[in-house]
Amino acid sequence: MTDGTHIFVGGGGADYGEPQLLALDQANRHGLIAGATGTGKTVTLQILAEGFSAAGVPVFLADVKGDLSGLAVPGDPEPGLAEALAKRCATIGLDPYTHAAFPVTFWDMFGEKGHPVRTTVTEMGPLLLARLLDLSEAQEGVLNIAFRVADEQELPLLDLKDLQALLVWVGEEAKSLSLRYGNVSTASVGAIQRRLIVLENEGATALFGEPALALDDLIRTAPDGRGRINILAADRLMQSPRLYATFLLWLLSELFEQLPEVGDPDRPKFVFFFDEAHLLFDDAPKALLDKVEQVARLIRSKGVGVYFISQNPDDVPSDILGQLGNRLQHALRAYTPRDRKALKAAAETFRPNPDFDTETAITEVGTGEALVSLLQRKGVPGIVQRTLIRPPSSRMGPLDDAERQTVLAASEMGAKYDATVDRDSAFERLARRAEAAAAESDAVPEPAGDGDREFANARRYGGGSGGTTARKPARRGDSVTEAFAKSFARSLGTQTGRNFARGVLGSLFRGR
Repeated sequence: MTDGTHIFVGGGGADYGEPQLLALDQANRHGLIAGATGTGKTVTLQILAEGFSAAGVPVFLADVKGDLSGLAVPGDPEPGLAEALAKRCATIGLDPYTHAAFPVTFWDMFGEKGHPVRTTVTEMGPLLLARLLDLSEAQEGVLNIAFRVADEQELPLLDLKDLQALLVWVGEEAKSLSLRYGNVSTASVGAIQRRLIVLENEGATALFGEPALALDDLIRTAPDGRGRINILAADRLMQSPRLYATFLLWLLSELFEQLPEVGDPDRPKFVFFFDEAHLLFDDAPKALLDKVEQVARLIRSKGVGVYFISQNPDDVPSDILGQLGNRLQHALRAYTPRDRKALKAAAETFRPNPDFDTETAITEVGTGEALVSLLQRKGVPGIVQRTLIRPPSSRMGPLDDAERQTVLAASEMGAKYDATVDRDSAFERLARRAEAAAAESDAVPEPAGDGDREFANARRYGGGSGGTTARKPARRGDSVTEAFAKSFARSLGTQTGRNFARGVLGSLFRGR
């Protein structure tokens, strides 16, 4: 599996190329696992995760179909499959072949199949949040203003109800804020609020809050020195592709921003697998693509390897694809002109092998086989080889519910993350401001201004029976802010107000 300096990926005996070994000191130069559905990408991801873990390198991966949960228990194949695996091991020179479980920690944004994984609105930031909400340029500008105001007025943005309450306040103060920060359109505020409601309906409420995920809890090793494999349950999360992609990009950005420079280590500090990578790049604005390219280009110096998994290499933009040195290409099917173009492009990215035509070989490799090109000394790409991928030591298939619960019960992360915390933040602070402003306004007697004199004169000079009655003007003592504050505070104290708070300010959240 690993000799401490390399991970054994596969081989092939006489009919294939030489054994393929992923050098650990080149593993932080990123990689790509590509291939059509059903060609073996998940098993390839599984054996790489095993290899990194055995070498003491922590791993994070998203389990889109649930199959990768089998990493937590030893493999126990049926008799027929066991014979086939033994035969493959003999062919590729994997001796001995043993079954083993790996140290796994399960995570789940919804807290159903793993420990809850959360971040705060502030940590997500306006750029990624705008991407998540699919905002226009004007709406993103208003969101940036809201974040700036929250920072200046010490209003922590922890969960969605904090952001929604802040946006209500920004909408009420739009005129005064526009003088300082530029145009704050109430229409834009309303559009953002509507997008937040959609986000709530997709289940994103669970993502934002505390305790927020600490990166140190991902970059851990087991007592025996093996790296922990962090598995994010993503089968339900995949129903909201934009949420899935934004969360993983946030996590990647946090790794980039928080980890120190380490240069070129003898092995990665952490390896990040991004499955269904095309979801990250579909319809992504240029600013976001630039961010991903920057992270991919620079994060390797932090000791982090990033591996994208997708069906076609052209799902990944060329500027980012050029950063992916270790490549494992499973079979591609060419049924359409686009497929044929993608197939040709995939073949051209490999260092040619004089023994076969790469483009033809990509269509011929079977399930569990791949064309492999791994970086050699000094980062030189290896000649592409047809390779039989080694079988995994852990189970090829998902855990049942009882097995998963056993792993969760043994995890020390439950005590830290399973219970939510709702500390004082923007929602509570704005509510207190509103209540204080309303109380202060009620305590001040109304002055007898010009309006009162006009009203009194109207009554004196013809305001009686048969005369034209002058209406008393509206109070001038209440500013827009005071009027909103009084209304907001009084609303919080009534059943109608509580419904309003839940509907408009986002209190329809699970208890924290």
